Amino acid sequence: MLPCADRAVVEPAKVRDYLLSRSHPVGRFKSSVFQALGYTPEDWERLRDDLLTLARSGQAIPGRPSPYGQKFEVSGSLTGPSGRTASFVSVWLVRQGTDQPMFVTAFPG
Repeated sequence: MLPCADRAVVEPAKVRDYLLSRSHPVGRFKSSVFQALGYTPEDWERLRDDLLTLARSGQAIPGRPSPYGQKFEVSGSLTGPSGRTASFVSVWLVRQGTDQPMFVTAFPG
């Protein structure tokens, strides 16, 4: 499990301005996948909540430590508002000196 998953945080900008943004240089490619599942920028909280549920229920695989802290990958399925389901990998960072996982990104997996 992701360490201290019950304390995990997803910054609103990561969802609104990155994962669901059609104009973000990188996020726009992910946006099409999330929006195909029915997630929208107007209801970004739904995707945030689903990512937090994934973090709390999926198996966490430790990645390479970085100068910023320890990364973890949590894989699982998200079922969007449309009822469609797809597999994703979410990446979380537990910064040095803290025990709170911070959401980094998610991509189809």
